[in-house]
Amino acid sequence: MKTKTLSFRRTVNNSELSLKDVGREVTLSGWVHRRRDHGGLIFIDLRDRFGLSQVVFDPTKEKRAHEIAESLRSEDVITIEGKVSARTEGMANPNLKTGEIEVYVEHIEVLSKAKTPPFSIADEHIQVNEELRLKYRYLDLRRPGIPEKLVERHKAMMRIREALDKENFIEITTPLLGKSTPEGSRDYLVPSRIHPGTFYALPQSPQIFKQILMVAGMDRYFQIAPCLRDEDLRADRQPEFTQVDMEMSFCTVEDLFPIIENLCHEIFKDFSSQEIPKTFRQETFEWCLENYGTDKPDLRFGMPLKRIDDIAKNSSFSVFLNVLESGGSIKGICVKGGADISRKGIDEYTAYVGQLGVKGLAWMKYQEEGLSSSIVKFFPENEQKALIERFEMEKGDLLFMVADEPKRVNQSLDHLRRKLAKDRNLIDPDALSFLWVTEFPLFKWDDEENCLTTEHHPFTSPHYDDLDLIESDPLQVRSLSYDLVINGYEVASGSQRIHNGDLQAQIFKTLKISEEEVKERFGFFIEALSYGTPPHIGAALGFDRLIMILTRTENIRDVVAFPKTQKATDLMSDSPSAVPSELLRELSLEIDV
Repeated sequence: MKTKTLSFRRTVNNSELSLKDVGREVTLSGWVHRRRDHGGLIFIDLRDRFGLSQVVFDPTKEKRAHEIAESLRSEDVITIEGKVSARTEGMANPNLKTGEIEVYVEHIEVLSKAKTPPFSIADEHIQVNEELRLKYRYLDLRRPGIPEKLVERHKAMMRIREALDKENFIEITTPLLGKSTPEGSRDYLVPSRIHPGTFYALPQSPQIFKQILMVAGMDRYFQIAPCLRDEDLRADRQPEFTQVDMEMSFCTVEDLFPIIENLCHEIFKDFSSQEIPKTFRQETFEWCLENYGTDKPDLRFGMPLKRIDDIAKNSSFSVFLNVLESGGSIKGICVKGGADISRKGIDEYTAYVGQLGVKGLAWMKYQEEGLSSSIVKFFPENEQKALIERFEMEKGDLLFMVADEPKRVNQSLDHLRRKLAKDRNLIDPDALSFLWVTEFPLFKWDDEENCLTTEHHPFTSPHYDDLDLIESDPLQVRSLSYDLVINGYEVASGSQRIHNGDLQAQIFKTLKISEEEVKERFGFFIEALSYGTPPHIGAALGFDRLIMILTRTENIRDVVAFPKTQKATDLMSDSPSAVPSELLRELSLEIDV
């Protein structure tokens, strides 16, 4: 008898069949997810991206198909032809979309055999080392979890395009090979073969190109742009990332903020049970630093930082007094119900902040008899009452205090606050907290380089009320820049741009960037600005971080198809890697490591 050759083209995918299809002849293709041999009938869960279908091999009906099924193993790729049947009474699987039916196989073809995978694909509850998952990412992508996040990523991308199209934005692709310009991080450089000794820079962002598009009169531009930065990595950062890049002419924050707020509505509306405010809360950079110790506070829970310099100076606690005398500050946080934290627990929190350079963590518990700790005796009764009032303490609360130089106080209490919130389950995982942070400093002091530099980039506009401070007191100059913070993550950043050539020249002069360096680094851009530049404003949304929040993960690698490790390596392709010497010669390069 001539063997039938099947087409591997599916008539349906593995999530579509239901009771209405009973009696229908279908062709299914996919991977062997699970195989169960019941001593006669063989059951296989057949998987594709869309779902699972149970297919049945009955030796009394199709002996050859049954013999082939006996040799199948997990992750073999097969195609089957068969008839849809209702499952017998009591055998339906309510957890499966196709759980009321099964397909009796009439013909099968094995399209590809699979080696034994290094970890289970079918058992989603088995914890697999992340390095192993990244090395075999193509197998990891078959497991539940990551694929669903990539689907949500796709849906969010489509909504962004639709929403911005309605606002008259046009999507324009900008170059990947450009000129190295100062944008805050190291560039990835690409050597030119045609022009030996010269390099392109991969874009940290399309910043200069999108501003030139405004000069060109494009009015409203956006791009879902690939960006690259050679910087130290962490759980929410990758060397190559995606951002939603936007720029608008003749507009201010009053025009831009509602557009971004609407984008967030479009992205989150179907994925959160929480009501998203129509307009987002706004606070200044200084307010955030003073009350939460960071410019990206997580406002899903309380525990704000409160300064107690005025109370501490009336104590006799020498540690606090010495810090105040040296120009430091003292702040604290109140842990509601925190009196249940043991002395061992307090020691662990002390060691935790010690990793951030803090020498100690002072504490007081508010108990029935009043405040108690080894340092209470240094605080007169009036100062104890002042502490209770300042932190709105109730019986059973715990007060933590840090005394050090201001930056370290803020950093340590910010980290401690977040850790306490996790340890004490204070964060609603479904909550969404949106915050615009405004009025960042325009300049900052770089201790390593011992010079003035910009907080964002040198094309950010100063606050118009602070223009007279640029030369006399530059570190007090605020900028017309802003960040959008969601759940403690910086998700968007942008600014009003400088469109006045004289003001731009003044900023370069303040940064001590010579005319020669300006011309060499971005002379083409300055030239463009001299041909009539409209006022313009822009922002970039970190798309990967948005999807992290959307899919409730704290690891950015979960929302990127082929991510890098924390050491910027691709374990799957084993990159970066050395290249043959002949390629280096073509590029006129010599390597000296």
